[in-house]
Amino acid sequence: MKILIDMIKLRAAMIENSTMTLPEAYFYPSANTNGLKTIRELATFRFTCRKCEDAPCISVCPAEALEKDEDGIITRFTNLCVSCKSCVTICPFGTMMTDFFKHHRNRDILYDLKDGNAVEKFIKACPAGTVTLTDEDESPAKNIYRLNDKVLIKDYLYITEKQ
Repeated sequence: MKILIDMIKLRAAMIENSTMTLPEAYFYPSANTNGLKTIRELATFRFTCRKCEDAPCISVCPAEALEKDEDGIITRFTNLCVSCKSCVTICPFGTMMTDFFKHHRNRDILYDLKDGNAVEKFIKACPAGTVTLTDEDESPAKNIYRLNDKVLIKDYLYITEKQ
């Protein structure tokens, strides 16, 4: 079984209830040297970010907490991030979201997706229909993409001409 997180429905739920505190999930098969990052942040940077060639979010960060990998995917070093939200303000496409910073130090709303009991609790804590268990595999025709072996993300993929 895989976890399917529907980012489309999740964003709609966030718009409908702007004061909602979203539960967050993480899944790391190995040590994460860049600090704890949530599944939603990883998915947003991988699938929603426009991967600007001259990324203003990187240049504006006073803590040098953002960088791009060889595929143009932004990484936020959570241990360096000072939550100033300069990147949120300057992002021309709204990829950077303020709620990434609101909870990144609050471990009470984080669920470890390697733990079966935590997975069930995470699904129940999320807005209805946004997180489910599935036997499906990646299906670009259905806007479903693989984040890792256990997590699928449903989102509208932004594709650059270079890809």
